[in-house]
Amino acid sequence: MSNKKRLITNFLSLASMQGLNFILPLVTLPYLLQVVGPGKFGLISFAQALIQYFILFTDYGFNLVATKEISLNRENKEKVSVIFSTVMLVRSLLLVFSFLVMIVLIFFIPKFQHDSLIYLLTFGMVIGNVLFPVWFFQGIEQMKVISILNIISKLIFTLGIFVFVKNEADYLYVPVLNSLGYIAIGLIGIYLVIFKYRIKLIKPSLADIKYQLKEGWDIFVSNIVTSLYTTSNTFILGFFASNTVVGYYSSAEKVVKAISSVVGPLIQAVYPFLSKALHESKQAALNMINKIFLLVTFVMGILSLFVGIFAEEIVNLALGQKYEATIPLLQILAGLPLILGWASVLGILTMINFDYKKQLSRIYIFSGILSIILMVLLIPTYKEVGTAWNALLTEAFATLLMAVFLWKKGIHVWKLKGIIKGLRKE
Repeated sequence: MSNKKRLITNFLSLASMQGLNFILPLVTLPYLLQVVGPGKFGLISFAQALIQYFILFTDYGFNLVATKEISLNRENKEKVSVIFSTVMLVRSLLLVFSFLVMIVLIFFIPKFQHDSLIYLLTFGMVIGNVLFPVWFFQGIEQMKVISILNIISKLIFTLGIFVFVKNEADYLYVPVLNSLGYIAIGLIGIYLVIFKYRIKLIKPSLADIKYQLKEGWDIFVSNIVTSLYTTSNTFILGFFASNTVVGYYSSAEKVVKAISSVVGPLIQAVYPFLSKALHESKQAALNMINKIFLLVTFVMGILSLFVGIFAEEIVNLALGQKYEATIPLLQILAGLPLILGWASVLGILTMINFDYKKQLSRIYIFSGILSIILMVLLIPTYKEVGTAWNALLTEAFATLLMAVFLWKKGIHVWKLKGIIKGLRKE
């Protein structure tokens, strides 16, 4: 299969998966919000926000770094086995440490003692995420496998919601079903790696472990700092506001994230392809990034405008009248799909592929500092409205810093002239 054909196949596989990821929440979210109510939905969202820290910690940055390593060595099965075994071992050790931290939180912090069961049940998402080697399938550009397995996970969750969640008292089924979906595809993923792709589990050397930890460090720092203004918004809000208020903010955030995820398949499909293409021709890679930037700007710009203009209709249709307090939050967050689309192109496709991981990490650190300042100033007083403004302003600041850095390096991914030149060459 040619590189271009493989890229198109991978994009279509991921796009079909993302389409389902977009549709299923539109089916389950309104039902879930009405059945469990804003309070319990807020508690579920708060628990998931906590668990996201452990998912980020166990990911460590391997979803980008290991993907690139697998992509560059995909023809060398022995080398791929070393990479796979090393990454899985490190992630498993991080998983054990994460669970110990979870136990400490439940036993010693009152906020987590009261609803300890929901945090333990939600932790299954971390186990499933560690088991599922999405970075391996991305590296060998088998996005179809990722698509099919993710669809299985979403279907388990969706069908389970309608079968088991009948009233507010059934809210604990939500984390159970989520965790079961994650663990199921994790086990299937491991099975495929070992028995279909014939990757051997070997004992990694200390040098291999140190190498992977060193390679993933900058991305890990970036992810952790980024969480200060993504996951932490819901988490911090939970300490200053009721579960109901958290439910209002989380519902707005979930709608915006679902819309923002439209760009995900394109980024996932192109990333390993660009990693390889960059070694062959820097200009060809830049031309591709130029075109992607224009496409993302057009599509995500329209979606942001749509959310901003029709926020009231979206909330009434998707969430129901009980969630009217979500409308102004959705209007504030409307610019995020476009901003996050730009950040994906500038950060993931460009800065990481051009080996500016350390600089990207610094950008996220500066953005994280701004987010902490805004949290202190906005969240205690303005609660969910302050949280929404914090999310928007911090994402915009981080994206602006990426653009300025790349401009100074002479990498102008947004130049229309470069796009036209690339099209003429073709």
